[in-house]
Amino acid sequence: MDQILQPNFILFGPRSQSCYCYAALPLPLPLPPLSRYRPLPKAPGCIENHSPHNRSLFMNGFLTAARCSKMRYPTAIITPGESLHFHLLFFLKPFSSIASLPLEQNPDPSDLPSQLFSILSRPNWQKHPSLNKLISSVSPSHVSSLFSLDLDPHTALGFFYWISLKPGFNHNVYSHSSLLNILMRYGFLGPAEKIRISMIKSCESADDTRFALDVVRRMNREGGEFRFKLTLKSYNMLLMSLSKFIMVEEMKCVYLEMLQDLVSPNIYTLNTMVNGYCKLGNVVEAELYMSKIFQAGLSPDSFTYTSLILGHCRNKDVDSAHRVFKLMPQKGCRRNEVTYTNLIHGLCEATRVDEALKLFSQMGEDSCRPTVRTYTVIICALCRLARKVEALKFFEEMTEKGCEPNVHTYTTLIDGMCKESNLDEARQMLNGMLEKRLVPSVVTYNALIDGYCKEGMTEAALEIVGLMKSNKCSPNARTYNELICGFLKAKNMHKAMALLQTMLELKFSPTLITYNSLIRGQCRAGDLDTAYRLLDLMNENGLVPDEWTYSGFIDTLCKRGSVEEARALFDSLKEKNIKPNEVIYTALIDGYCKVGRIADAQSLFDRMLSEDCFPNSITYTVLIDALCKEKKAQEALLLVDEMVKMDVKPIIETYTILIHAMLKEGDSDHADRVFNHMVSSGYQPDAFTYTAFIHAYCSHGRLKEAEEVMCKMNEEGILPDALTYTLLLDGYGRLGLTQSALDVLKRMFDAGCEPLHYTYSYLIKHLSNDRWIKENTNAVALDLISRTALIDTSDVWKLLEFENAVELFEKMIERGCVPNVNTYGKLIIGLCKVRRLEVAERLFNHMQERGLSPTEDIYNSLLNCCCVLGMYAEAVRLVDTMVELGHLPHLDSYKLLLSGLYDEGNKDKAEMVFSNLLHFGYNHDEVAWKLLIDGLLKRGLVDGCSELFEIMEKKGCRVHPRTYSMLIEGLDGK
Repeated sequence: MDQILQPNFILFGPRSQSCYCYAALPLPLPLPPLSRYRPLPKAPGCIENHSPHNRSLFMNGFLTAARCSKMRYPTAIITPGESLHFHLLFFLKPFSSIASLPLEQNPDPSDLPSQLFSILSRPNWQKHPSLNKLISSVSPSHVSSLFSLDLDPHTALGFFYWISLKPGFNHNVYSHSSLLNILMRYGFLGPAEKIRISMIKSCESADDTRFALDVVRRMNREGGEFRFKLTLKSYNMLLMSLSKFIMVEEMKCVYLEMLQDLVSPNIYTLNTMVNGYCKLGNVVEAELYMSKIFQAGLSPDSFTYTSLILGHCRNKDVDSAHRVFKLMPQKGCRRNEVTYTNLIHGLCEATRVDEALKLFSQMGEDSCRPTVRTYTVIICALCRLARKVEALKFFEEMTEKGCEPNVHTYTTLIDGMCKESNLDEARQMLNGMLEKRLVPSVVTYNALIDGYCKEGMTEAALEIVGLMKSNKCSPNARTYNELICGFLKAKNMHKAMALLQTMLELKFSPTLITYNSLIRGQCRAGDLDTAYRLLDLMNENGLVPDEWTYSGFIDTLCKRGSVEEARALFDSLKEKNIKPNEVIYTALIDGYCKVGRIADAQSLFDRMLSEDCFPNSITYTVLIDALCKEKKAQEALLLVDEMVKMDVKPIIETYTILIHAMLKEGDSDHADRVFNHMVSSGYQPDAFTYTAFIHAYCSHGRLKEAEEVMCKMNEEGILPDALTYTLLLDGYGRLGLTQSALDVLKRMFDAGCEPLHYTYSYLIKHLSNDRWIKENTNAVALDLISRTALIDTSDVWKLLEFENAVELFEKMIERGCVPNVNTYGKLIIGLCKVRRLEVAERLFNHMQERGLSPTEDIYNSLLNCCCVLGMYAEAVRLVDTMVELGHLPHLDSYKLLLSGLYDEGNKDKAEMVFSNLLHFGYNHDEVAWKLLIDGLLKRGLVDGCSELFEIMEKKGCRVHPRTYSMLIEGLDGK
């Protein structure tokens, strides 16, 4: 009878409030007497589960389960009125073989432990036909649950070792712990000691280590048959695991527990304690444990001294580390590769890289060969100092000497290349990694993503995200922060906000940096309402705004000319315990200067100094610019002198502003002197500086001097930017030299410099003036002044016809400038801004006829124009086309479209458009803010708002509680 009835047991996950109780099970192995197992009283709230599935398992000799929300102990499941004798007789009936039972083709993960239990309960379970089908789906958590079913110790131990040999499977601390419980219950102390050590070794995080510590402590302290004393080896392994994750407080406690257990520390114990504190740079505490080495009659070894070197380096005391390094041979301790690497790393961190290189070259004197870590430390330091050529030489050297670079080495180089904007090289380096079958880490991918995002190459960044996902590397919070910054740089707010939504869905917590970036982006886009709402979300999520949060608001308000509102926000910072930084002061000073309130700006500047907030170069430059615009050049020069006295170096922009002001006043000699002073002071003029000269020369018709400046730029390797070319083009056009202006456009194209909106404005203006002069023969004698006044640049888009655009294209083609997407885009966007939709659409069709694909910006301009003009049917068609092409319509256009459709009474179409847009990945809060609150509610379309919000809820689009409250308040205001 004892061989038939298996004791009842309980299976539950960590901290679970519910569990299953399992009844009798036939087992092939003999078990201890039944009297050993004491069924406990039925737990309150335990309900028998007689589902067909469980009845089937019960009748086939497997198990029966009862769902119990409060059960914490094993419970015998016997229906009231039935005797235990009845159940035993039931199990004496013949059963079909479990091995012959068919298993599900796609096993339910939650049922895997039960299926494994069934297989392991048979002889020769390793040969069971269904085992191999299941094994690929088994995880350590399944193994942990399986062991909670109380397998016999032999089978549990055998399965533990058997599955550990399967490729890709690694036990975790929880599967180890579950096996330990079985082994301890049956008194298998020998195997238990090995499993205990293996569990400690398997710790992969601080949380794992805490769990393992709790397990071994419990077994070490519990009395009776469960007492399982820690050995010296176990204590040492535990201390090493704690040291690995720098858990020094726990280390100290374990060390004291070790002494209480009368286990004498050995050199490994004390070295581990020294090393743990040295990792924190706490050399004082480390030396206390070093003294215990001497007290124990032991001698410090190479590991001890190497740890001390690490400690001094972490404490930023490289000289002390070097003294320990020199002391080692005197103490009879050999310096090894780790010793050298620790000191080299310390020197590199102290930016004493040349000393580190010298020490690196001396490693051979101690018969030490640099390790992959040694090389990586050197490469990392050289990359930080932008000494890429030397870094690559070390990279090549290590490969030649048979020291294969690891993931960290490659990541360091990729990061260094990205910081220097050598993105193609960085990508090749990543490809080289993959070819060598090295698995890039999330840090590796993030380095490249950050590099692409900083250059505004968001599509390339998303390609890397796709690559990392295909290689089973999950993006982390930093990945999304970098992508958000990239899309903000590309002025794609909707995608940046959509990424915030993705972060929240993936349970990543956006940081202060995330919100600050988005707030600044919304501010730069001029959407202060959304920026303030993001600020509310920050506060609701427990994040405290800082000075960088408010700098964006103040800067935007000042750029809008709302200086009083900006000042009010500035004054409120004191109540928020936020001290304004130089960025906030500079933004407000600039705001005052832009509206001509120089006295207020100077007063704020004085307050800045009194508050011990020191102005930077930009602060001074802002004031210098304001004085120059007020034609107070002498005062501006005096401020430059004061700037230098305050040990604040002028920047190129400072000198350029002075040069521009002097050229504007016709004082070219003084401008030349300032330029020469700038060069003699070690400043390299940039395109902005030279453009100031070109602008002045072109304004006065001095095109020869302007071209001489262009030649000088070319000689010095300074590339003209789009503004430089545009000013030169306009200069020729002002003189009626339109063909020369077209030649400048050709130079732009050849240089790969995309023309600006203003470039085409000026060109169209001058072509129109030429045409007008030809049509009016009496205007031949027009002078320069009257010529430039014929058509103003601001009127170009109002007067431009399709035929004029075609004429421009023909002239461009004659000069070898084939109109491209950018050309059409600038014209279409310019026309849409003044609501010239008909001409814009003709150009749109014309570019498609020429095989050019319109960009997302072009589509959005047309869409917005349609909505502004009330052409909602056309707008809906454009939205459909954009979505098919993968473009994202702007929510501002959607706001106009939905409101317009409701105004027309086209409710069904509005609901269809809204329902579709919810699939495009927009941020749900932003949708609610812009479309529902700012759109429908502000237009009084309360019913429409309610209907659309209901659609959001039905589709599972969750909004922040704060947004929900705003919507409810708006709807209640009906």
